[in-house]
Amino acid sequence: MKLAIVILNWNGKKLLEQFLPAVVSNSKEASIYIADNASSDNSISFIKENYPKITIIQNKENGGYAKGYNDALQHITSDVYCLLNSDIEVTENWLLPIIEQFKSDTNIAAIQPKILDYKNKSKFEYAGAGGGFIDKYGYPYCRGRIFDTIETDTYQYNDTIDIFWASGACLFIKSDVFHKLNGFDETYFAHQEEIDLCWRIQNHGYNIKYVGASTVYHVGGATLTTQNPKKTFLNFRNSLFNLAKNSPKNKGFGLIFTRLCLDGLAGVKYLFELSPLHTIAIIKAHFSFYRHLYKILKKRNLVKPKVNYYQTKSIVWDYYLSNKKVHSS
Repeated sequence: MKLAIVILNWNGKKLLEQFLPAVVSNSKEASIYIADNASSDNSISFIKENYPKITIIQNKENGGYAKGYNDALQHITSDVYCLLNSDIEVTENWLLPIIEQFKSDTNIAAIQPKILDYKNKSKFEYAGAGGGFIDKYGYPYCRGRIFDTIETDTYQYNDTIDIFWASGACLFIKSDVFHKLNGFDETYFAHQEEIDLCWRIQNHGYNIKYVGASTVYHVGGATLTTQNPKKTFLNFRNSLFNLAKNSPKNKGFGLIFTRLCLDGLAGVKYLFELSPLHTIAIIKAHFSFYRHLYKILKKRNLVKPKVNYYQTKSIVWDYYLSNKKVHSS
């Protein structure tokens, strides 16, 4: 199996200096590529000088995560892509369990390893943790992270299971599936485009796995209350995109209406937390969603959407009213 690790870079020389050495030393089973999103720092000269065997693909513009990978992956021939954030520390033999899992089942299209917090390695990391899921209304959560509650890693998620979405921070995906589904939706720009892609993957009948025997450490990971309002805007808007594009057709209007109510409560919560910029971001997210709705509806899958896409009806209800703070409780 031919495996390509593709790291998207934009003005990230410091991150490359810090994390690229471990990727190189611990990834003998793969070829390594840097997809550069028109950086203005000296990232490229650093790579050329210190890692001449790494292939550099230079994108013409900074189109964000979605367009950056869509553009770069057109130039890479491989059986499986590993889309790896530049702020991830990989571990020894991290690729072996992933490769073994792909070989065990040809219907597996994507895999995510265990993602822990680089700054506190006993904790799960916000973006992906122990595997991603969504509730009926499109709110994402993970084993190991529900909203701003982060679990300690006590090896409770060292298993291999089917998941709903794999984190874009470290996403292994078969190249033929990626291109068959036309890659990421560039309307998203950033955030939750991997959830959209994973939903489309499952609507086409493929499986997505979490493999806890492989571990990486991710620097990123702010809770929702400490995020930049721009990130709040993208997360709320893009999760609405996900519902409109991928949920069962006869359920769409009801789901969107319920989300309007739930997002309104989230906006009120931010006001009580003295974070009005996040409330404004949620309002802007809805206006942007409605503005893009016609274009998004035209992208709905022609295949029959997966009906049983959620494990829990409302993670908001479970978390805030039923006090279910962790997945294992």
